[in-house]
Formats: sequence, C-alpha cells, structure tokens
Amino acid sequence: MPKAYEVIADDIRRSIREGERRPGERLPAETELAERYRRSVPTIQNALRLLSEEGLIDKRHGLGNFVRRPRTLAVRDNRRHQWEKDRARQPLPQRAATGATERETGLDAGDLVFHASYREVKASAELARGFGVPERTVLLERTYRTRCATETAPFSLVTSYLVRDVIAANPALLDQGNEPWPGGTQHQLRTVGIEVERIEERFTARPPTPEEAAELDLPPGTSVILLHKRSYDTEGRVVDITDVTLPGDRTELLFTTTLERW
Repeated sequence: MPKAYEVIADDIRRSIREGERRPGERLPAETELAERYRRSVPTIQNALRLLSEEGLIDKRHGLGNFVRRPRTLAVRDNRRHQWEKDRARQPLPQRAATGATERETGLDAGDLVFHASYREVKASAELARGFGVPERTVLLERTYRTRCATETAPFSLVTSYLVRDVIAANPALLDQGNEPWPGGTQHQLRTVGIEVERIEERFTARPPTPEEAAELDLPPGTSVILLHKRSYDTEGRVVDITDVTLPGDRTELLFTTTLERW
C-alpha cells in the first residue's frame, strides 16, 4: 500500500503533468499543503523531496518550491560528423548560418548564448599518449559553453585540445576572439591543411561532481554522460581530443547504422 507521502506526491505530480500547475509556478507553502492533505509537515516534505529528486520541482531557499521549467532537449546523433565535414567546405555565409548546437536543439543562433575560453597548457601523460607526443608538449586547451538564452545552464561542458605547433601556421586559430568559428573544428583544421578522416567516441556515465551538478543545474540523482572524442586525420594522426560532459536529464543520444544488403 502506498505511503502517505507517495499519495501526496502522486497528486501533485498529476497536477503538474496535466497542466494544472504551470512551469515556474510556486507551490503552496508546506504548512498550507499539510492542511490541504490533512497530513504533517514532515510528510509533505517527504513528498516534495520525492518530486524534487524526479526533477519536477525546484526548491529555492527562502522562496519555496516551484514547478521546474522544462529544459531544451539536445539530440546528438552520429551523423553530425559527416555533416560537420561537409559544412567545413561550404562558403562562409553557409557556415555562419548554423552550427552543431542549432542542429541538435532546433534553436536558431539568436536563441543561444555562447562562450569560449582558450589557454595554453602542457600535455599531461594521458593527453601526450593520446596525441602521440612527448609529455609537456604545448597544447591549446579550449573550453566551450552554450546555453539557450532563456535558460541558465549550458547544454554541455566541453573541453577540447589541439597540439599548438600543428595549428600555429594559422594564428587566427590561437585567438578565442574568433569564436564562434563558422564551421567549427573541422573547418579550423582545414585552414592548416588537415582533413579529418575518422572520429572515435567513447561514452560512459557516472554521478556528477558537485561542480558539474551546479554548473549544469542538475536535479538530484541525475547522472552525467561522459563523451571522450578523438579525431584522426588522413595519416592516422590524432589531431583533436575533446571531452564533453552531457546532462543526463536533457540529452538524447541517437545512433543510426546503415547495414550492407545481402
């Protein structure tokens, strides 16, 4: 038999899903809910905690509980890489018209807020092995955050690495002021004569760190999806290593595989 707090949570959950309570709407105070359901405040608190763990409500200290606003879903599929490669050879107006985030979310460029930050770092042992270069080789570390203008959290946390000497022939690639770069990384590499031929992606999942949970504004109990991506050129050399942390509550991974006919 359901416990009292579960019955209360069911009723509030139904009211949210059926539209009786709108996104952003403040729920009645805990004391008011206790009176309405004829239960104790601790029982109400247990019900609200359950709804918070499901990502249906947000508790704002000093303000109360609010119906959580739905987040924009990003659908990441494995066809994006060929799309990016084809786009890398398009004229500037076409490259500038849209990007991968717009493709994955259905939003327009004007709906997005983008931030990029560059710095030079020395390759750790792990990154050196990945690139096949000596430890402490100078890398260009690039971090990216993109969010919907009406939301506070980014779609993902992205950190990308390039070997500085490989791209230094084009000084524009070292300047974060040139971001967002029309055509993305594949076009950037094309400007120094590099064609990406193969991309490997590895996915894992785990609970978020406190810092990740805060930056991605994750509901309690939500996992993150970790994507480790390596891009190889036509000579088999690793030319880009990217780590992406994706929020599990608003990311969909879609893999389409065309099979050869018998």
